[in-house]
Amino acid sequence: MFTIGKLAKLTNSNVETIRYYQRIGLIKIPQPTGSYRYYTQEDIETIHFIQKAKDAGLQLSEIQELLALDINDREKVRQVIEHRLEQINLRLKELSSFKQQLTSWLDECKTSPHSCCPILESLKK
Repeated sequence: MFTIGKLAKLTNSNVETIRYYQRIGLIKIPQPTGSYRYYTQEDIETIHFIQKAKDAGLQLSEIQELLALDINDREKVRQVIEHRLEQINLRLKELSSFKQQLTSWLDECKTSPHSCCPILESLKK
């Protein structure tokens, strides 16, 4: 049994993060025993699950969805991961477009014979 401070240390997180996870329903709020709430090994495992999922690029809403699933619900887990991967791929395309535009502006800025900035001219049009 661990206090919230000890739980934070054991999971390399902080108390505020744990409380936030409780507010949004990722972690259950334990019933107080005396004047403290005590956490269990299961809470440590849940926080590690959340951390690994976040490190893999999942959003908290997706993590919440995964936490609610049964270990044998492979199809639903696969759907959640496929959906996230689609979102990441769309974002990569968007970032690639941004990169292309910025690179183009830099090239114009380097090669333009005009004294005025071609980047600002392009943005003002």
